[in-house]
Amino acid sequence: MSARLLIVGPQGSGKGTQGVRVGEAWGIPVVSTGDVFRANVAEGTELGLQVKSIIDAGSLVPDELTSAVVRDRLAQADAAEGFLLDGYPRNVAQVMHLDEFLEGRDEQLDAVIALVVPREESLSRLTARAAEQGRADDTEEAIATRLEIYERETAPILDVYRTRGIVDEIDGVGALDDITARIFAALEARGLRPAQ
Repeated sequence: MSARLLIVGPQGSGKGTQGVRVGEAWGIPVVSTGDVFRANVAEGTELGLQVKSIIDAGSLVPDELTSAVVRDRLAQADAAEGFLLDGYPRNVAQVMHLDEFLEGRDEQLDAVIALVVPREESLSRLTARAAEQGRADDTEEAIATRLEIYERETAPILDVYRTRGIVDEIDGVGALDDITARIFAALEARGLRPAQ
């Protein structure tokens, strides 16, 4: 059965890991904005060249271009029966872009998985990850800034989706397998069954 999903959560919430698990179980591609940007840049596509020049200048990719890159990815054959979006839409303007694109295909999102993780937990996970991976850019200050941007820009998209009754808030604290089980249970409660 097809599923059109979105996973949302602050940095350090584990959404990348959980997204891959959901994608595999439901047999749908995980469309991560970062991965799609990197693929376009690596392939030297027209969109990729635009993205690269913006990122090289140290700027954020504007909503219109981000939406164009994601639309291009969702138009590929493997996403025809469903997908899991990670990192897009990032703000309310992008929600409108996604709505427009999906309405044009007579589709809509089936569920939004919102991983709920206390700020302190996100901070400690990200600080630990930075130390493990030797990521000098992951200072506590940089991490706090990213969490603030998430709270200011991305968290409000959940209010839009809540009015549509498609948000499943999942406790993102605990063992990985327990969190995965919570997500699967919430999706199955909506009648969305895994492919396997």
